[in-house]
Amino acid sequence: MDAEIITIGDEIVTGHIVDTNAAYIAQQLTGIGVDVKRVTSVGDSLETMVEAFRLALKRAAVVVTTGGLGPTDDDITKKAIVKVFKRNLIFHEEVLADIRARYAQRGIDMPAINQNQALLPQGAKLFPNRIGSALGICLEEKERIFIALPGVPVEMKQILTDSVVPFLQGVNAHAALKTLRIRTTGIMESRLAEMISPGLKLEPGVRLAYLPSYGGIDLRIMASGESADNADAKAQRLARCLESVVGRYIYGGNDDTLEGVVGQLLKDNDKTLAVAESCTAGQLGMLITSVPGSSAYFVGGIVAYSNDVKTSLLSVDPAIIAQYGAVSEECAKAMADGCRKQLACDYALSVTGIAGPDGGTDDKPVGTTFIGLSSAHGSYCRKFNFGTHRESNRARASYAALELLRREILDIR
Repeated sequence: MDAEIITIGDEIVTGHIVDTNAAYIAQQLTGIGVDVKRVTSVGDSLETMVEAFRLALKRAAVVVTTGGLGPTDDDITKKAIVKVFKRNLIFHEEVLADIRARYAQRGIDMPAINQNQALLPQGAKLFPNRIGSALGICLEEKERIFIALPGVPVEMKQILTDSVVPFLQGVNAHAALKTLRIRTTGIMESRLAEMISPGLKLEPGVRLAYLPSYGGIDLRIMASGESADNADAKAQRLARCLESVVGRYIYGGNDDTLEGVVGQLLKDNDKTLAVAESCTAGQLGMLITSVPGSSAYFVGGIVAYSNDVKTSLLSVDPAIIAQYGAVSEECAKAMADGCRKQLACDYALSVTGIAGPDGGTDDKPVGTTFIGLSSAHGSYCRKFNFGTHRESNRARASYAALELLRREILDIR
């Protein structure tokens, strides 16, 4: 069973809000074996919506829309639905009574405009909304399923989880789609592909995608089969193949995060960590502490943005900065050593670099970053050049520091 998702709203197509609904719907549908082929966004235009709905129904077995089910004049999804399906809007007294009761429970008189939400397409299956007043709508016709959901994310998620997913599981009971995500870091996408491609042989119904981000490259496996066990077996075979080739770059799978994996390693080994940051200005510490329970292993951090702070709080010898510069291997190692001693921890990470957009030189262009690591076994540093974009440089440096520590703990060289 394949599907198309349509998100509705001028605010989406004009870029005023980021469309997170489509991603969530796609994840949920994929998880139950519905193969999402397309995601479309349209504005609040009746003609555009009608055209998009008709086209989607021609090419997909399931169409899921989100948005435009509210009571105001710009909420016209129901008008488009009845035009496409050649039906009328029917008034449902019981729906209006339920809406009135909800307002009464809050001690508020229902605005008259909310009566519009009791007008629903003729013959539609209705999915309850426990949070808001816009019901989910489902129409089945000519072996096609059309589902309309509210655009408010929390309402959409509730209806999708409680009603739509179970409904589609019943319809799609004899198909299976397994998705696995293998998470890698510390290697470029092109290099990863060069390592994988020569020995890659995909079974029928199996796809592999490369998904890059600041934190690394995700390898997404999608395998379809006649049963859940068959699809899972296909996905697992490819996963084992990938692990045998690029295993040293794999830090986790599915919903694992690098910060979470590193945190667990510190916990398992009863070790503590502190950070000394210059160009990342606290971003590394924020990433580490985003993990619940990080206080068990994270001691703290020093944001040493100025040279004075590097020398006074981290005990970096002023002569090192004078001779090599604050952005240097020597300074990064001294920052890490000073941090470990000052905060009395097992591991200390340091980051110093030129985040940009200016400040670079011929010898040290924008993006030049040094990451140091100090432990009881000594200290060392790695040099990186992340590019010219300030925010991506800071994010990449933070993840690179965590990967340096992961490899140190696991003795991956």
